[in-house]
Amino acid sequence: MVSQRPFWQRKTLAEMTEAEWESLCDGCGRCCLHRLEDEDTGEVHTTCVSCKLLDTHSCQCSDYPHRKQKVPDCIQLTPEDAAGFTWLPRTCAYRILAEGGQLPAWHPLVSGDPDSVHKAGISVQDKVISEAEVQPDDFEDHIVIWVDDE
Repeated sequence: MVSQRPFWQRKTLAEMTEAEWESLCDGCGRCCLHRLEDEDTGEVHTTCVSCKLLDTHSCQCSDYPHRKQKVPDCIQLTPEDAAGFTWLPRTCAYRILAEGGQLPAWHPLVSGDPDSVHKAGISVQDKVISEAEVQPDDFEDHIVIWVDDE
């Protein structure tokens, strides 16, 4: 008999198919924000400045298949890197599952609604600006703290 539990509850990250892995992304866009590291303390700060490829309304990459060619430092998440997902927001499904947690009710896989991440206020939808609009030297003027990620 096949288990009735969803794949993310019965499989490890490494056991997931590529399609299952990709479906874990809730579409919040937070991983596409620029981060700044304090050279003295090593502390990492998130900005409200997004990658030039992020559509700041839909929170989707405008050229996902070619993002690595257009943005060479774009990080591609893999199951092998799961132990290092601590830089991801606490709301990120990859981080949640890597740390042994459960997906929240607003996650599209749980809710069945692809807009639930936006309705819950988790996404960066219409809350960020593209790096095309900000000089790199001014990124520090755009440091933000997401309330649910402190």
